[in-house]
Amino acid sequence: MTYVELPDTHGVRNLSFYLAMEEYVARRLESEDYFFMWQVEPSVIFGRNQQMEQEVNVDYCRQHHIKMYRRKSGGGCVYADEDNLMLSYVTANEQVGYAFNTFVNMLLLVLRKMGVQAVGTTHNDVMIGDHKVSGTASYHLPGRNIVHGTFLYDTNMEHMLHAITPSKEKLQSKGIESVRQRITLLKDYTTLSLEEVKRLFRDTLCNDCRKLSPEEVTEIEQIEQQYLQQEFIHLL
Repeated sequence: MTYVELPDTHGVRNLSFYLAMEEYVARRLESEDYFFMWQVEPSVIFGRNQQMEQEVNVDYCRQHHIKMYRRKSGGGCVYADEDNLMLSYVTANEQVGYAFNTFVNMLLLVLRKMGVQAVGTTHNDVMIGDHKVSGTASYHLPGRNIVHGTFLYDTNMEHMLHAITPSKEKLQSKGIESVRQRITLLKDYTTLSLEEVKRLFRDTLCNDCRKLSPEEVTEIEQIEQQYLQQEFIHLL
């Protein structure tokens, strides 16, 4: 599998850029399978059919400078920041179930290399014991499937709780401890740093690299604009 690498040291980009990068890879690059990882400043990302105002605590996000984005895959609303890892897999295999299964098995392989026992679920989550460490979503483009997911190494639990829980009833009934009981953080199971985890992912899964050109990055930035349109974000 080929790892896709950006050409510069631009630093952390907006989440919308990486969604556009997935599209560019799927539409323009020709190998069978591609993989890349990314991290973002505090952001929430909600599914293609969700109403932002029903899923996101907009006031909290604005107050705490948490950015809000819509993706083209289904599934629920998630929170991401610099301390967790986002994973993107683009495959020419058009069977969605097969693409999901391949992606989850890739994660399980890397976890086993760390000595961490984990399993996949019928919902394409990755669990360590009874706790979720990764969730996934996908969407289809002509000739391609894109599967992406969160991988919780660490995260800001306050933001995770409040940014995607808008109703007062939920805020009162679900505290950080209840969220912490449903999810788990990889840092609790390994001595590897996040950078070492990223290196293990790349070395385990990829045997080639495709570095994008500045011109290709410009094209990605053009694709990104659709993700920033208010009509897309708010389903207007």
